[in-house]
Amino acid sequence: MEASRGLEIEKKYDVDADAEVPPLDQAAGVARTGQPHTDVLEAVYFDTPKHALAARRITLRRRTGGKDAGWHLKLPPAVAGEGPQQRTELHAPLARADVVPDALLTHLQAFLRGAVPAPVVRLETRRTTHALYGQDGVHLADLADDQVTAVRLEDGAGEARQWREWELELVHGKPDLFGPVEEVLTAAGARPAAHASKLARALGDDTKAGNAARRQAPEGETGGAGESTPALLAGKRAPAAAVVTVYVAAQIDQMLADDPAVRLEEPDAVHNMRSATRRIRSVLAAYGRLYRASPVRKLRSELKWLGQLLGRPRDAEILRSQLREQLGQLPPADGVAAAANTVEERAGGDFDAGYRLLHEALGSARYFRLLDKLEDFRDNPPVRADAVKPGRRAASKAVDKAAKRLRRSHKAVKDARRGKDQELALHRVRKDAKRLRHVAESAALVHGKRAGKVAKAARRQQKILGRFQDAVVARDLLAALSAEAGEAATAGIYAQLLNLQEEKMQAARTDYRKARKKTRDLLGHGVL
Repeated sequence: MEASRGLEIEKKYDVDADAEVPPLDQAAGVARTGQPHTDVLEAVYFDTPKHALAARRITLRRRTGGKDAGWHLKLPPAVAGEGPQQRTELHAPLARADVVPDALLTHLQAFLRGAVPAPVVRLETRRTTHALYGQDGVHLADLADDQVTAVRLEDGAGEARQWREWELELVHGKPDLFGPVEEVLTAAGARPAAHASKLARALGDDTKAGNAARRQAPEGETGGAGESTPALLAGKRAPAAAVVTVYVAAQIDQMLADDPAVRLEEPDAVHNMRSATRRIRSVLAAYGRLYRASPVRKLRSELKWLGQLLGRPRDAEILRSQLREQLGQLPPADGVAAAANTVEERAGGDFDAGYRLLHEALGSARYFRLLDKLEDFRDNPPVRADAVKPGRRAASKAVDKAAKRLRRSHKAVKDARRGKDQELALHRVRKDAKRLRHVAESAALVHGKRAGKVAKAARRQQKILGRFQDAVVARDLLAALSAEAGEAATAGIYAQLLNLQEEKMQAARTDYRKARKKTRDLLGHGVL
């Protein structure tokens, strides 16, 4: 059974035990409040022994009482801060009290990494809810007045902690409601909450242990250890390793976000995760001299392993999709149905086989170690002692080197004989254009719009030659199927499709030459 999904937009406040809920209809935009009602909620929160979920601001609980009893998974907000927090919340039925539903575990495997979540905190909340309505009777928001008692369950640790808090959560209202209501709450003694969640407050400082979300600056660069990399990147004087760290960190976040979508076989999830792995490999190769060789080499090797596993179902998916479309555009004729069935069987079989291997890999210790190593690289970059360099200079060199590599590939296309040699040469151009794009994206952190233009130009070439390569792969499959075809009508359909691939390849060659000519000056010597 799939988990239901919703978006929670709320803001939390700490209040004293004797505080009184103020008249909420005094807030601008609130016409009236409903009759308060009280529920007693009992929740058990689950986590790993090292609090891997709490450290990432993820909460997993089983709650009884109230109108939404069940298992709840709250994923971290997209943007942390003092304003309203927008969090994706997943729900599953109560089921067993000691077994987390698979529908929720799927979204946690990249964070649990083989660990089994167990009860860590029990909370009893006496909640009095005040509904806020607008002039038109629309249910705008709810203010929850919570009296909380928390007991830690780990290792028998169990002294109860008690506190009171208010939560203002939107129902059908808009975020601009928070300002006026907060003025009324603040006047009644409310203060911005010191903790992101009840679980964080119950665990106290323990949530800081092993916090994978904390990103430290590379030691020995500037600002010293403990200063966040984003702070170092203010302006254009960022150190080189910090430029890499910020770029890699974004790709790690992308991988972690895509992990459950890949497991659920959602559209584009495999493509997005593979793109993130490629981006990391590209920048590690481009800035490799900043780091000790061994850890970077091992990291690139493991990323290549994962990328290849992601590539199999993705390539089969693209092939099947484009041949489906092309077959669907053919006029009704003998052999179309047979050709379509064969294509589905061959490409679909490759897709299924590739996804089986991918699912196995995503549950392996090797994959979890890779995620650990990526986060360790982000948090503790293995920067060489003699590699302290200004980011602008290092990024310029990295982009220039990638552009030079691309120019050599362009020349190889001109020198290659028409046929297989030229196809391989164009495939190399595509790969080198992709690397330049990724390196230029990283350089945009310190070089701004100019680097962005380089990345855009490289992406244009990559996309054009991607169409060329897709046609090459389709042609090779169709040629094999044509040789196996037993019916003349079916072989005729394959022949039509083969001609179409040749047309697409020729169109891509023409577009590539135009794009190459248009960007010759931009991607020439001294790119940045």
